Amino acid sequence: MPGNIRLLVGGVKIEDFISYQVASDLFQAADAFSFELSMPLHRNVSGLKCELYVNDILELTGIIDRENHKYDKGKNSYSIEGRDLMGLLVDSYCEEFPTLEGIELKALAERLLKPFMSEIKKIEYGKGNKDRAVPLKNKKEEFESIKIQQGQTVFEVLRDYALSRGLLFFSLPDGTLVFGEPATSGEAAFKLVCRKDGQGNNVIEGERVLDYSKRYSKVTVSGQTQDGKPVKDFVLDTDVKRHKPFIGQIEFDGQSPKKYANILLNKQRFEGFQLRYKTDGHGQGSRNFQVNSICHVKDEVFGLDENMLIYGRTFEMSKAGVFTTLKLSKLGVLPA
Repeated sequence: MPGNIRLLVGGVKIEDFISYQVASDLFQAADAFSFELSMPLHRNVSGLKCELYVNDILELTGIIDRENHKYDKGKNSYSIEGRDLMGLLVDSYCEEFPTLEGIELKALAERLLKPFMSEIKKIEYGKGNKDRAVPLKNKKEEFESIKIQQGQTVFEVLRDYALSRGLLFFSLPDGTLVFGEPATSGEAAFKLVCRKDGQGNNVIEGERVLDYSKRYSKVTVSGQTQDGKPVKDFVLDTDVKRHKPFIGQIEFDGQSPKKYANILLNKQRFEGFQLRYKTDGHGQGSRNFQVNSICHVKDEVFGLDENMLIYGRTFEMSKAGVFTTLKLSKLGVLPA
């Protein structure tokens, strides 16, 4: 699927690009884009809301963060950069610093996001991407306490509170904010192939990094309750065959040390296995590559034949052509 990309800013369509990069990552704070244009625009666009379409499909709703216009001996260069609407929450600091006892995630989100609702389309709870609902596995919402500290951003508070419940905080292309889980099952929407005989290959280059230094056989977490009582628990990673312990601390806010140890263990598994592929175009069939979607990887070089999660995607165009770089992880593994 070739690249056909356009940016709408204030009712103006921009599509005459020299180069571009559009990066999405399920586990990063905000999706970012940058465009080098063939000529300057007729108006300043920094701070304006924008929509980015790839192959006529809306892929990002965001804000233009920066314009850069340079000239030297008659040569002009002009570029614009921006992020999706999550960038607004990354930049915005909390204006109140209460201790909230027994508050649920939905109530906290509605309280902190209320000033931004003119920009945000809506908020969804307990779903993955817009094509696949991911239930909360019937687990009860845990009402915990939280102390908002001065200097924390809105994104940091909501991300950390969501992670304590095993949820991610991310944005959909239309500007909807989601507290949800990554896709863990279902039919693969995409397929990457690298056979040694070259038959049916659609991968330009691949990279796999196995980092044993990030893995631990035993993860122990300790801390204290608010009344000073010590708490401690651990989990084991049976894939790490030699004894290699990790010790972590938790500031007790009602979260169990075992739950936090599992979060740390998942982060270590994620960091210990990195997989990246580069392929032509921006999608397969009629679909653009999507983060939080399932991809079947058949790679005879790395010995892989399994479904994996696409968690990172970068659309790119330069003099060399139109490409997409995908980052993948094992299903069910979170980075934090």
